[in-house]
Amino acid sequence: MIEFVQGSIEELTPTQAVILTSGGVGYGLGISVYTYSALQGRQQARLYVYESIREDAYVLFGFSDKLERDLFTMLISVPGIGGASARMILSSFSPEELQSIIASGNDALLKKVKGIGAKTAQRIIVDLKDKISATGADIKLPGAQPDILAGRVADEAVSAMTALGFQPAASQKVIAAILGENPEMSVESVIREALKRI
Repeated sequence: MIEFVQGSIEELTPTQAVILTSGGVGYGLGISVYTYSALQGRQQARLYVYESIREDAYVLFGFSDKLERDLFTMLISVPGIGGASARMILSSFSPEELQSIIASGNDALLKKVKGIGAKTAQRIIVDLKDKISATGADIKLPGAQPDILAGRVADEAVSAMTALGFQPAASQKVIAAILGENPEMSVESVIREALKRI
């Protein structure tokens, strides 16, 4: 079992990171927008790994911290939630937000995630609520660092949304509206807000 992969970041997109280890092996790992944001501007990384082994595929998912990996593992234990759906949920919310959403039973927020219907959202709450320790804290969006390069932010956000399976035209419209309201949002914040609106 692979616990983590550590090395230089050779390639990085909103859905995948390629990590070159000291042994000369490059690992391609599926990542969330949360992990993508955590890796921005870095040359080296340690990603905690979840191995998905099926008859037709061997897929590695990478996470910037153990909490995100733990939540991913919990999510895929819910019937109807696969790796792609779990990654989409973790791209929509930070690990702390997701814990609060599940602990408070807020299935309305989960239903806003692409591919998550009412029954699946309720099933996530029912199956995982007892496993998530209730913090009692309100859900709060993390503060974003101002980014004056709104054009670059928009381009990266549209690329991320397209990589996640959304139509470029629809993504551009939503992202333009978000940046029109707050032009100093970070790429991660824009993507996460777009995932809630689209």
